[in-house]
Amino acid sequence: MVSTHFFNAATLLLVSSLVIVSAIDYSQGSHPDINKPTPKAKEKPLPIGVEGHILCKSGTSSPALPVQGAVARITCLAVDESGYETAPFSFLSGETDKNGYFFATLTRSDKLQLRQCKAFLKKSPLKDCQVPTDVNRGIGGAVLDSYRVLNHKKIRLYWVAPFYYTSDSNGYKQ
Repeated sequence: MVSTHFFNAATLLLVSSLVIVSAIDYSQGSHPDINKPTPKAKEKPLPIGVEGHILCKSGTSSPALPVQGAVARITCLAVDESGYETAPFSFLSGETDKNGYFFATLTRSDKLQLRQCKAFLKKSPLKDCQVPTDVNRGIGGAVLDSYRVLNHKKIRLYWVAPFYYTSDSNGYKQ
């Protein structure tokens, strides 16, 4: 009889110990909490594309013509991963095609967060149309503020309004 009471007491003590051990919260210790979602891998930022047109406008009555071989400059401000602003950096578009169309790409860094990018006129190959104008902020810089994501090309694409060169040193006014 004593052994039966001893066996029941030992069994009760063992079951109680298991209940207490299973109730301990290990999520604060070295054991992972399986209910917590695992963090997703950080996605690489999409490259940036900038497109637009560069045209020549000589006088108020003549039509604007595309400038083949012109170049645009894109300048960006950025902040590094520690929160410090970096020196501005620039990159150039490829030369415009026969329609005056330019395209520039920038592969973004994981370590830099872009704060502001602007597009500017850089150069015209035409001797009779080399004076830059500020139409659509070609001199002051057109802020890149709206974009669309091209999922099939995996790029964030910005568009700027047409930039103009003129032959008139007084500048073309729109």
